[in-house]
Amino acid sequence: MNQRFRVAGISFEHMHMGDNLRMAAEHPDCEVVGLCDVDRSRMLAAQSDLGLSDKCLFSDWKHCIEESRPDLLVVCPATGDHAIWVERLAPFGLPLLIEKPMAASLADADRMLAACAQHDVVMAINWPIVWVASHRTAKRMVDEGCIGQVIEVHHYGGNRGPLWHTAGKREISAAEVERGKPTSWFYQRDKGGGSMLDYLGYGATIGTWFLDGAKPIEVTAVTAGAAGLEVDEHSITVARYDFGLSKFVTRWGTYTDPWTHQPQPQCGFILVGTAGTISSFDYASTIRLQDAEHPAGRDIPVDTLAAPTQNPIQYLADRVQRGLPVDGPLSPEISRIGQQIVDTAYHSAQQKRTLPLMG
Repeated sequence: MNQRFRVAGISFEHMHMGDNLRMAAEHPDCEVVGLCDVDRSRMLAAQSDLGLSDKCLFSDWKHCIEESRPDLLVVCPATGDHAIWVERLAPFGLPLLIEKPMAASLADADRMLAACAQHDVVMAINWPIVWVASHRTAKRMVDEGCIGQVIEVHHYGGNRGPLWHTAGKREISAAEVERGKPTSWFYQRDKGGGSMLDYLGYGATIGTWFLDGAKPIEVTAVTAGAAGLEVDEHSITVARYDFGLSKFVTRWGTYTDPWTHQPQPQCGFILVGTAGTISSFDYASTIRLQDAEHPAGRDIPVDTLAAPTQNPIQYLADRVQRGLPVDGPLSPEISRIGQQIVDTAYHSAQQKRTLPLMG
């Protein structure tokens, strides 16, 4: 019999909490038993969507865990608070699913790893585009050797901006966006805000997955943002490996959101291998393969994803049930390499020079 999981959501600062809890509620072996945030209003939409009583709402995280007795924690704080939340929660020994990015700095990432190691905690970092069928199809084809060894990864990632949508990708108005910027952690440097920290981890971490764990030698990055903002809205990072260059672009301010209409440039990945290329764009129904047999390229239908590879709750529950380690981009090992790239890029942009990979 599969283990059943009582799930609690701790900290609703990231809008993806509602999506993750919905996935937990839909999982046959999971039950959402507690929601916790110091701001009650942030929990109300999830409470309504999941049909939970007021007894399931908590403002104190210790009280939430003691009363709701969860078996698995979903954690969605501001990026700059990831380390402190993992250090708070790790002593309970419960599996943790923490929303991307891994952390606001490599030092914070290592604090998280140390806390989990000390308390024997399973931690997974959720990168939502890992569950996009086009990218999983591309990874399968890479693993099957369809384009030889991957030697270049090009990623363009972003959206109109983090305040244009809430859980479930519900859109809000331009006026609400402007009202929200002064108080949103996404626009605060000390909370881990900015497009680079929001999106570079996607390209760097999933790119490391495509590159089979390879690390760059050095990193060069530049950023830009609107006047008056303390964080960037656009970044370009070039990573030099011993086999070549890869490029990762982040953008708040795309013309459209990729889950509604792909902007130009399109959001997604282009992979260059020693024996071909693959283009894999977010939410696409096909990927494009170019190889010796089809040098003009051909469209390949994306795989139909099945459990437990459809979402992070399925994946983490399956790993825990079967006693298997977290692997791929959700693993702390691959995510830490992504964090190394992000940290180096951040300091490169600040110092306006190329830097060796940090950490």
